Amino acid sequence: MFDGLRLATSFGKISFCCHFDVVLIKDARLWFGCYQKFRVGFRFSLSRRVSVSLRLNMALTRIGLAGLAVMGQNLALNIAEKGFPISVYNRTTSKVDETVERAKVEGNLPVYGFHDPASFVNSIQKPRVIIMLVKAGAPVDQTIATLSAHLEKGDCIIDGGNEWYENTERREKAMAELGLLYLGMGVSGGEEGARNGPSLMPGGSYEAFRYIEDILLKVAAQVPDSGPCVTYIGKGGSGNFVKMIHNGIEYGDMQLIAEAYDVLKSVGKLTNDELQHVFSEWNKGELLSFLIEITADIFGVKDDKGDGHLVDKVLDKTGMKGTGKWTVQQAAELSVAAPTIAASLDSRFLSGLKEERVEAAKVFQSGGFSDVLESKPVDKAKLIDDVRQALYASKICSYAQGMNLIRAKSTEKGWDLKLGELARIWKGGCIIRAIFLDRIKKAYDRNAELSNLLVDPEFAKEILDRQSAWRRVVCLAINHGISTPGMSTSLAYFDTYRRERVSANLVQAQRDYFGAHTYERVDMPGSFHTEWFKIAKQSKI
Repeated sequence: MFDGLRLATSFGKISFCCHFDVVLIKDARLWFGCYQKFRVGFRFSLSRRVSVSLRLNMALTRIGLAGLAVMGQNLALNIAEKGFPISVYNRTTSKVDETVERAKVEGNLPVYGFHDPASFVNSIQKPRVIIMLVKAGAPVDQTIATLSAHLEKGDCIIDGGNEWYENTERREKAMAELGLLYLGMGVSGGEEGARNGPSLMPGGSYEAFRYIEDILLKVAAQVPDSGPCVTYIGKGGSGNFVKMIHNGIEYGDMQLIAEAYDVLKSVGKLTNDELQHVFSEWNKGELLSFLIEITADIFGVKDDKGDGHLVDKVLDKTGMKGTGKWTVQQAAELSVAAPTIAASLDSRFLSGLKEERVEAAKVFQSGGFSDVLESKPVDKAKLIDDVRQALYASKICSYAQGMNLIRAKSTEKGWDLKLGELARIWKGGCIIRAIFLDRIKKAYDRNAELSNLLVDPEFAKEILDRQSAWRRVVCLAINHGISTPGMSTSLAYFDTYRRERVSANLVQAQRDYFGAHTYERVDMPGSFHTEWFKIAKQSKI
């Protein structure tokens, strides 16, 4: 990284290379000069009036990263570990020092810290590429303003946060006016994924993507049978949109797993040790996934501050950062049904009403719910198998809804997104990685125009094979007063979608009755309106 230090004096020349932290010279008064661009000059005034000059020539790094919370630090270390020297910057300078120290500890990785934006930007080779990992919204705009003041035409900024896709499109246009390139890149996998290989979803300028493609291919999670978990998503804000839907699917997945846990614990009376064993076994079959794996791990952790298992001490109040809400809002805007994802969001809202739920439990204490839960024991083995099948069938519905949302937005925006390719890059690194994503990819490979995953021949057969168990679990939960909104609404989604005729005819008739909204008929073309009120009034005379 360094050419070294050259020390020139009237006594001769000494050339050497070293890691320059502090220089001590006997009988010298050290004056630290300033540096400009990539060369740092030092001057020493000696008591013997001997002038010594030092010049440090630093090679340029391949890429920069601004924003050094844990995700940013881990991604920077991942990039460096893959052989790409990286410059790092953070407004809070202690984070810069912390990252550089971590790089030393974790293998003397080529990570170079800077405390001011100008030196940070100027340390990167042209055309410069800088990844931002800062909180969505105003902090992104502030960081862009700070960095762009020092960037030149042709340089590129990449936002790796969970940003609203329209903000990405606005910024891409603004950057283009300055001659800068812009990418919005979804990064999934949490802290562990960022460090060891995430799923990456870059969208925006294709030219910008080509600048960084070689890095992303090595940094992303690697799946043996399908390659790096990264692909160019498409134009505009498509990368951020796809990541948003990924998170919406994640909401649904987590809610369904929580409901499976609730039924097994509340109805089946499984202990945490039994639950750990069940989820560990499930993770060896069709449910093999990151979320099932970590759920099994959670059940095995004992409380280090008291007796029992830690999961029982965790407050039943789920937080959120907004991507699930955005997903449901987009479903409404696009008129795409996403009830499983919506139910997961509603469940988080209700979990936040902890104090109200405590009081409600007192009000309804005499409702007989506890008596139902204490009723005759169930066949544990049968219940475990039924819940497994119900969970799998419900997951198919959740993923189907997410894919339908992506396709609808792609059509609206002209992004031409490849759903099978998205399933491929979600197979590793990301939070929703699961073995059955490979089968989702194959479904879209068989039919790129597939209207819904539910009607793919393989998935259709699997749902039909599991629907009896699915219905038993939902009924059992209802009869025991256990809420399973994700599983219930997934089943309702399936039942509505599979029926040739539903009750919407009555709703449309009601709309025409009170609002003259008209209706269509099944037996002839055209739009019709009926004076329902007049006819009904005459019939009552």
